[in-house]
Amino acid sequence: MIPPISYRDSGVDIDNANATKRAMADSLNAGDPRVLNSFGAFASLVSGSFPGYQHPVLVCKTEEPGSKQLLAFQHDRIESVCEDMINHLINDIAVMGAVPLFVQDCIVCGAIEKEKVTRIVRGIAGACKAQGCVLTGGETSEQPGVLDKGTYVLTASVIGIVERDSVIDGSRIEEGNVVLALASSGLHTNGYTLVRKLLREKPEIASVSCGGKTFLDAVLEPHRCYVSCIQNLIKKNLVPTGIAHITGGGILGNLNRILPSTLNAEIDCGAMRVLPEFRVIRDVSGTSDADMIQTFNLGVGITLVCDAHHAEQISSLCGKLGIDCYPIGTIVHGTGEVKMEGTLQW
Repeated sequence: MIPPISYRDSGVDIDNANATKRAMADSLNAGDPRVLNSFGAFASLVSGSFPGYQHPVLVCKTEEPGSKQLLAFQHDRIESVCEDMINHLINDIAVMGAVPLFVQDCIVCGAIEKEKVTRIVRGIAGACKAQGCVLTGGETSEQPGVLDKGTYVLTASVIGIVERDSVIDGSRIEEGNVVLALASSGLHTNGYTLVRKLLREKPEIASVSCGGKTFLDAVLEPHRCYVSCIQNLIKKNLVPTGIAHITGGGILGNLNRILPSTLNAEIDCGAMRVLPEFRVIRDVSGTSDADMIQTFNLGVGITLVCDAHHAEQISSLCGKLGIDCYPIGTIVHGTGEVKMEGTLQW
């Protein structure tokens, strides 16, 4: 006869989980009047009143920080990767002209470690607050046997809002428009399967200098959020005709998502200001320029399409907000494709 086996013996400690969830409470809601109930309810209640909007459109998105989270946890950059996830998430709705309202998270782990989970929730809540939205709740799931202890998989969803007539979806893009690059802060949240492989096989590259920081610090730099910049442009009546968030697939695989079927974007690779960490990746891995273009943002976090007459004003305003902005291409007659022309300047 086998001895009794408890749920704790199987790997799930309910008392520890409950204590951890109580510790999360201070990071949630934070007195935001849009949130109508408190931590511990089965679901979050939020206000459906949107003052100032005539025809509000809710914009929904789910995102995760990819395998960057594995590298971040290995180097105790918990708060940093939470910022990565939230900024990436918000950018995906910001490019449509929306502002974020509410975020829900999901933390899946092999074992709930109170200190780490509390830091995760605090980090997510802080990243939300920095962008004007609120973490209303979520799910923390302990799954021993599915994930090892110390392994965490983070996911988050956002609800944002935009006036129906103010949606930016690329439909207003016209021939002759200019394509501007808004600089990234680094790799953002894409290409980390290759980066982790390089760091495993050639760990010495972690300390290589990259523009005043180490390669490791450069690749763990948080994803830049552009929502404030985009909203400033809109308020100044410098509304882009289309905006693309440059994530996995690079410019080639993201700018095409907003192009009308009768237009192409011609991008001058030589005009792109490639960040030094991408040069290290290329030199160490031997990856071709074509693969680099298809994998990484290469220093371009956003491509913003605008009327040629607005390009200089937009670049100037972005610069004042601390984001380098410069022209890299034009919109021409075509078939909805992105054409990468010229040679990258490494």
